[in-house]
Amino acid sequence: MSVKSKSSSPKLDYLALATGSNDFLDDVLAKGVMPDPKALAGWEFRGFNTLDVTLLAGIRKFKKGFYLDGDVVRGYNVKIKPGKAGLLDPWVETVKNGTSVKHGWYDVYPVRAEETDNLYPNALLLNYASDKNPKFDPSRFLRDYLVQVDPDNPDLLLGKAYVALGAKRLFVSFFILQRANPSTL
Repeated sequence: MSVKSKSSSPKLDYLALATGSNDFLDDVLAKGVMPDPKALAGWEFRGFNTLDVTLLAGIRKFKKGFYLDGDVVRGYNVKIKPGKAGLLDPWVETVKNGTSVKHGWYDVYPVRAEETDNLYPNALLLNYASDKNPKFDPSRFLRDYLVQVDPDNPDLLLGKAYVALGAKRLFVSFFILQRANPSTL
């Protein structure tokens, strides 16, 4: 839900975003601020896709992790066990050989006006065309825009995912991220 701040404008929280309409989330995204990529590095965020079909696909819940690779921020997704995917149910990681299953690797950088993926100049771009993904991995076509919802709260982020097909970009889903735990990388 939301709580009133001193300025009497509502402060958004995870639940308010996860249950918001696409029009509402578009407005929040447009007003959001670019997160500091270096402040994301070293953390994992619990994530929730708003599109209902992601429940059927078993990807409603996930985690995104961020880490420093030299001076560059990169990231990954952590697979969450399918099952209870409600907002208040726990995020239970899929574990293989004693470690969480990581996939869908991406590069993190501010949106660049000269590139095709420039829809939200106030956002970071999570570009899955990373060399860390296998050559024929479909996640290589994903492009996510990520903003900080409240300039005073670096722990709550809103994203909008697209599939890149040549020069076209097809909207997939909004997603909400909330800082959860230190990164395992």
